[in-house]
Amino acid sequence: MVQEEPEIQPSVRLMAPPAFEAWINGFLAWVQLEKGLSNNTIESYETDLNQCALFLDARGVGHWKDAELDDYSAWMISLTDDQYAVASLARKLSALRMMIRYFVGEGELDVNHTELLGNPKKRRSLPHCLTIPEVEKMLEAPDLSTPLGKRDRALLELMYGSGLRVSEICSIPVNAFDPDEGFARVFGKGAKERVVPVGRFAVEAVRNYLHGGRPFLSKEGTGSELFLSIRGKAISRKMVWVLVRQYAQKAGIEKKVSPHGLRHSFASHLLMGGADVRSVQEMLGHADIGTTQIYTHVGSERLLDEHANFHPLAQE
Repeated sequence: MVQEEPEIQPSVRLMAPPAFEAWINGFLAWVQLEKGLSNNTIESYETDLNQCALFLDARGVGHWKDAELDDYSAWMISLTDDQYAVASLARKLSALRMMIRYFVGEGELDVNHTELLGNPKKRRSLPHCLTIPEVEKMLEAPDLSTPLGKRDRALLELMYGSGLRVSEICSIPVNAFDPDEGFARVFGKGAKERVVPVGRFAVEAVRNYLHGGRPFLSKEGTGSELFLSIRGKAISRKMVWVLVRQYAQKAGIEKKVSPHGLRHSFASHLLMGGADVRSVQEMLGHADIGTTQIYTHVGSERLLDEHANFHPLAQE
């Protein structure tokens, strides 16, 4: 987990080597007079630049004039390895860029190597997903003796069984679902149409809802949407979020569960079962396969956990 940068107390204040210090002081004086930045920002810049100077000095660079692109790049990589938060990385790079730009403008430097450094990117966290037993408990939670229960079972089955986005589940029309062929046509991001498979359990749940649930929810003026609210309108995204959380709680699941979590679970369970990544990409409607490949990391981590927990030679 990425940790926020700890506050640096005065007792452990970083001090730049003398060869670097004069330029840092000159830049900070200019920033204070010309930019009107707050004292806290200036102190943060001072810490960042002192940290960079210490790194360059340890690397054998004697002065700011001697630093090259590789030196600055190595510093940023070291910060990333130390798990600084992205906001902290961005601030450190901003301080360095501002100072080097200032001294290029002053004629002290000929080249600004920092302009070639890439901006730090937000780390993509691994998605949370449910275990298969957790999904099964959640799918069994709705009360099938009521129209709303039939609707909710069909909604959950289709979200997990086909990996639909919450926006897609809210807008999918009745005629997009083909129970005989076992597929549904949905329009995803960018109004791109894709065909998704609908498994046997989802088919059964949707059929049950169409016969014993939707007719009781339909009102005069009801549209073509498959899933309706109690008022006969298309179910809202907010209501889907509420239902998912309620049924997760009813199933005894302590994790934070969201509609997107069911989509994550769909993809992760397929890949864990041996599905091809490109097939999963097509089912999810991802434009970039890199977005789909993140789920392979989830599967790998779970396999490692299973090995650590159950393999006899993995125990200490």
